[in-house]
Amino acid sequence: MTLMTGGCQCGRIRYAIEIADDEAYLCHCGMCRRATGGVSIAFRSVRAADVAWTTREPDWYASSPIARRAFCSACGTPLGFRFLEGSETMDLTVGSFDDPGHFRPTSHFAIESALPAWRDTTHLPGHRLDEHPPLVDRWRKAVGKLPD
Repeated sequence: MTLMTGGCQCGRIRYAIEIADDEAYLCHCGMCRRATGGVSIAFRSVRAADVAWTTREPDWYASSPIARRAFCSACGTPLGFRFLEGSETMDLTVGSFDDPGHFRPTSHFAIESALPAWRDTTHLPGHRLDEHPPLVDRWRKAVGKLPD
């Protein structure tokens, strides 16, 4: 078991949970795309009772007649997903963990809704943030360094 921590971008909401392995999954459903603004969302499924909200409880909204989503109303960070009834589990967004690199994708969900052009992007060129002078200059002027 590994103690993992995470939270929203502004730090208002923080959580901690013991994680037994590195498994996570990608959800491609239209509800998740609209809720996050992404082409898919990476989730880690956990027992809801095991999540310790350490600073404060997240804000929740009913995203459909069967589920609700945890988020921060101050910065907008999506934090999770939970069915309204019949499940002891919830999903935490992999990107909200302090060490999202701990996880690896092990499956896709709602594959019928996946956007084919976004399934495999390994052939695309990559660009480093620290090699993009206009952005480096903005960060250095604003806070004196590049973001973590």
